[in-house]
Amino acid sequence: MTTHAEQPFDWSGVQLHVVTGKGGTGKSTIAAALALSLASTGKDVLLCEVEGRQGIARMFDVDPLPYEERRIARGLPVGDVAPGAVHALHIDAESALLEYLAMYYKLGRAGKALDRFGVIDFATTIAPGVRDVLLTGKVYEAARRNARNKKARAYDAIVLDAPPTGRITQFLNVNGELAGLAKVGPIKTQADTVMTLFRSPKTLVHLVTVLEEMPVQETADGIKELRAAQLPVGAVIVNLVRARDLGQADLKAARTGTLDREKITADLQAAKVDVTHEMVDALVLEARDHAERRALEDAQRAIVSALDVPHYELPRLADGVDLGGLYELAAQLKDQGLA
Repeated sequence: MTTHAEQPFDWSGVQLHVVTGKGGTGKSTIAAALALSLASTGKDVLLCEVEGRQGIARMFDVDPLPYEERRIARGLPVGDVAPGAVHALHIDAESALLEYLAMYYKLGRAGKALDRFGVIDFATTIAPGVRDVLLTGKVYEAARRNARNKKARAYDAIVLDAPPTGRITQFLNVNGELAGLAKVGPIKTQADTVMTLFRSPKTLVHLVTVLEEMPVQETADGIKELRAAQLPVGAVIVNLVRARDLGQADLKAARTGTLDREKITADLQAAKVDVTHEMVDALVLEARDHAERRALEDAQRAIVSALDVPHYELPRLADGVDLGGLYELAAQLKDQGLA
């Protein structure tokens, strides 16, 4: 697979890669593969998740992640470039709020007491805008570390496995969502500070889709909403693409039911297969389904191409996505120039 962007894009100045996508498109898988791809260029990478599903731990086959950074993998060695490390962070709103209270209000143990009384859960549920400020604030803190943060690891790149496309603009536009809740104070200041990063050239939002009507439409809508909120759009990553190893003539014959059944039978017999009429019927039907699916995908690919956004394609892996599959997808992202 190769990029469908007409000219290569230089992503080297991007520090924060936000990955979103409709449910079922493989958003979390692509975020993990992108982190590995960036690490393969020698960068130290932080892979963050904010949805509370411990998806990173499952993909990398490690124990559930605590609220602290853990090294989980290294990038692929490429030539003379020493691979960087991938660290992971599972960010949950409750822990982020306790950290916030300790930092701004010096509550210490009192903050933990509030958690036991359920105040933390109440605060992050009743005011989702506050919850998003806390989650994004932790990402901001990781991105803005420098030599003065003696005990904290500084990262060359951060990949955020973000909420789905339908909520991504609300999630990132924290100062807009907070406007009706807090007009002054530390949490409003934090929201404004976070937005300086999210609207800077160091941040890009990548959208993951598959070649189906609803995900592609949601991707197009998401791009419009992000741009309306002045949030920077990166690439569209088309995931789970089927192999394109049949020519147009064969596809047309499969769609119209004019495949050469005698040739199919002869090819199977040459491969020492015990051929039956039922077997050939099933293969012809499967070929028609594949051809119809290819036609639908080609129509959606044309829509993606018209989005005025660089886009890349990743294949559907025959054996599913395990850790080896993640590295395979990471290598393809790197080869296509996204890392």
